[in-house]
Amino acid sequence: MSEKRPPAQEKPRISVARNPRASYDYHFLDQWEAGIVLTGTEVKSLRNGKASIKEAYALVRNGEVWLEGMHITPYEQGNRWNPAPVRTRKLLMHKREIMRLVGGVEQKGFTIVPLELYFSKGKAKVALALAKGKKTHDRREDIKRRMAEREMSRALKVR
Repeated sequence: MSEKRPPAQEKPRISVARNPRASYDYHFLDQWEAGIVLTGTEVKSLRNGKASIKEAYALVRNGEVWLEGMHITPYEQGNRWNPAPVRTRKLLMHKREIMRLVGGVEQKGFTIVPLELYFSKGKAKVALALAKGKKTHDRREDIKRRMAEREMSRALKVR
């Protein structure tokens, strides 16, 4: 008889970089997780937390998804062949997910925004969202709503 093994505990995601401004600037419609093609020294630099996705965006080119504008600081103990800090990086997604992205991006006003860069089960991943830009009045409504919620929670704490 074979012994049953206990279910594997899922390792927590180790976040490297986040894009907090994205939720302020965009409405999210759908989210995906994509792998990312990196070199060895880039992975070591990510493990040290030396990355930024604040100015990054994704686009679909020839049926492949590419991440533009992500900055990964060169690894300090690397050699002179370290890749450029800001370069185009390929994202790994299933074909049907890419087709859904293409359908969404072709609509007017939609874009693909990276939300978070993290390690999951030892692999570097990027959380992507299909997003539509917010107008100024939408941002003001969000700020008013957050302030009202904050005031309500303060009032409840006082009681």
